[in-house]
Amino acid sequence: MSTVDDLVAEVLAGRHGPDPAGIAATSVFWVHHGTRLAGGDTTYRNQYVLARVGTAFGACAFAEGDADPAVCANYSGAPVARLLTEAPAPVRVAALDAYLGSVRPHRTSDAERVVLPVGTPEERARARDAAVAGLLDVPAGAKVALIGVVNPLVAAIRERGAECLPCDLSLKTTQWGDPVTPDMRDVLGVADAVVATGMTIGNGTFDEILRSCRSREIPLIVYAQTASAVARHFLGEGVTALSAEPFPFSQFSADETALYRYRART
Repeated sequence: MSTVDDLVAEVLAGRHGPDPAGIAATSVFWVHHGTRLAGGDTTYRNQYVLARVGTAFGACAFAEGDADPAVCANYSGAPVARLLTEAPAPVRVAALDAYLGSVRPHRTSDAERVVLPVGTPEERARARDAAVAGLLDVPAGAKVALIGVVNPLVAAIRERGAECLPCDLSLKTTQWGDPVTPDMRDVLGVADAVVATGMTIGNGTFDEILRSCRSREIPLIVYAQTASAVARHFLGEGVTALSAEPFPFSQFSADETALYRYRART
């Protein structure tokens, strides 16, 4: 398996669990929210479409215009196979994520469970991003491409002694004024390691990132609210480590929540 489309084809062929034509996505729903952390001047505007399959929720963050709220009525209760073949791209990714998460839940996997503490949004964001940065195994001074910028993760990478190369389609600068490139090719070719958000699966750029890291034989760490169970299937196939954060995400609660850290077996 080498691409996300290959994985979809395998799921539709029944190679990863029960026939998705016989399993319903009980609920498809939409979340649109904004966040500005204390001390920052960036307002993150996030939209997610989510699907529930059995005991699992799948998620996909998406850009304005890539889906609309009508998907909630159009696909709630429909077979997973229909979502995987007919729905807009964000719904397809959320359905794939939910299906794979239902077949193999994060909570019963062999991943390292990391509990994020009770706290403010800032405290929980710092704890989450420190957990992501903890998956980095690079020497001091290494160049780390960050594809999908959140400021606490920029700080966490730097705290590990690495140089952060930020890339994002929306942000122009980091909280500290560092320029952010919108073109991931600017950073993929020079990085010693890559940290990429799961949203790259949703926007179709993940396969190129995966190919680049495979060909250059550099580590690829994925931090995923979007498509965390999808990214897990690429562990050892280009992805070296994964921070999987299934719904409900840390920003939606002040109480303890968990994320799951995976490392590829060598």
